[in-house]
Amino acid sequence: MITEDYIMLSALQHHAFCPRQCALIHIEQVWDENLYTLRGQRVHEKVNVPEYELIEGIRVERAMPLWSHQLGLTGIADVVEFSSDGTPYPVEYKSGARKRRLADDIQLCAQALCLEEMLNCPVPKGAIFHNASKRRREVELTQALRDQVLETIQAVRRLLTGQTLPPPVNDARCQDCSLIDACLPQALSGFDRAAQLNNPFVVQDEP
Repeated sequence: MITEDYIMLSALQHHAFCPRQCALIHIEQVWDENLYTLRGQRVHEKVNVPEYELIEGIRVERAMPLWSHQLGLTGIADVVEFSSDGTPYPVEYKSGARKRRLADDIQLCAQALCLEEMLNCPVPKGAIFHNASKRRREVELTQALRDQVLETIQAVRRLLTGQTLPPPVNDARCQDCSLIDACLPQALSGFDRAAQLNNPFVVQDEP
């Protein structure tokens, strides 16, 4: 039985990318559109209708519901391909070019952990399909990556339980983030620096 305390698979990707982004979406319920999210929506329109088909002996399931009662996860896989021996192969669709992003690998591996529990079979590999380059990047679901998934689940659960908004990162990640206007990383970082400069109890560095 899936309850309200189950974590969305997408929250793991959001937290691995930026904890503040995760909190804004999953605690504050903030969501803004930009060019990248609109591209992502168009890409996912192709796989968001639950259906299956056979392609050269491979059963392809689209928009497959996933869950893990052991880990408290729930979500939807864009595509799961089943080989002739029944081995699942999750494929996560992303709108960008072919480039390794740990946050994407963590989301994919979490899908695999759900499939392993649901189907009682190993899922050794999966893939990220990068729509901009029309290429797949195969991901080996190593123990190290699985450990990172478990750590991310714990971190997301602590975040959601604490209901605290993390500070902004104000780095290269912010440029492509659709929540930059809601997050205000530059303004808030500048405010924090100004507060420290005006705090008589903070020892300032020598010039």
